[in-house]
Parts: sequence; structure tokens; C-alpha cells
Amino acid sequence: MTTHFRPVALEHASRLINQGPTLLVTSAAGGRRNVMAAAWSMPVEFTPPRVAVVIDKRTFTRELVMASGAFGLCIPGAGLADLTYAVGSTSGRDEDKFARYGLVAAEGPVLGMPVIETGCAAWLECRLIREPHAEEAYDTCFAEVVAAAADERVFAQGHWSVSDAHASLQTIHHLGGGLFARAASVIRAKAP
Repeated sequence: MTTHFRPVALEHASRLINQGPTLLVTSAAGGRRNVMAAAWSMPVEFTPPRVAVVIDKRTFTRELVMASGAFGLCIPGAGLADLTYAVGSTSGRDEDKFARYGLVAAEGPVLGMPVIETGCAAWLECRLIREPHAEEAYDTCFAEVVAAAADERVFAQGHWSVSDAHASLQTIHHLGGGLFARAASVIRAKAP
């Protein structure tokens, strides 16, 4: 299989999610794996790159993240809007959502977390930053990005490229109730 994915320098990893895309959070521990959708995430530090993502404490994904101390953040393109809504609306506790939805995942290069390239614009592999009080009190998880890659057709040399040529890879942004907006154009600001 030919892949258009290339490693992303960690100093540019925050740019993969700073525009607020909906994410697919992947997790694995004890021979089980899961994938869920998450709409609330953000970069929190540049060096080393650190991110925050909300993963409800009651979910199977959170259980796997706590067990493994790691997770993947995959950035689905517009072509995966239906799948993103589906994995965000169902539980993986009783079934493997990767198998149910035909998702193919590779192992992340550092932590072995599942990462999805087909239909995704990029992925980040993340090591959980352990903080017992926050883990008990909040749904927000903090992590250090240890590896990242992106489809060079939409993200190269540290920058996004939005064009109609690759509309199916444009990031999606959750509006609620199964509605998503697609990043479809770029406006260049004038220099001051």
C-alpha cells in the first residue's frame, strides 16, 4: 500500500490540532482496543509538544488509556464524517469498533498505539501525563506527543494546505447532533 503519510517534526505537532478538528481517539491495553470521537482538544505546550483532550471517565476508551498510559489522536478527513459520528455514538466495551467499521490501524512507532491513516489527514501518538487528582476529578487528559505524521497532500513542511483536490481529507469540526463543518478554504491575512 502506498502511503502519503510522512513524519511531522514535533515542533510542528501542535499545528495538527490547533484549528480544533474533531479527532478519533484510539486506545489499546490488555489485548483490547477502541476508537471514539472527540470534539474537545487543544495543544497546551510547544516544547515538548503537549495536548489536552476530553475523554469521559465512564468510557471504555478512558479505561484503556488509564491502563496503557497512552493513546492516539487521528484526524479524520471529511470523507470519514459518517464513521466519525458512528464511533462517537457507540461503545466499544462489548465489541471491537475497528472490526465493526472495517478500520485498519497501524501501530504507532513509539508507543504502539493504533493509528489510522486511511481517510485521515494526520495522527499523533501521545503518552499520558499522569496526574492522579486531575484523573479522578476531570474528563480532560493531558499528554505529551511522542510521534506525529500527516498526509503530505494536506499537511507538509509544518503547514496545512486546503484545496478542493483533496476535499475528502479536509478536517471536520463537530457542530453537534451529527453535523460537521469542513475546513474548505483559507484566508490569508495581510501583514501589519
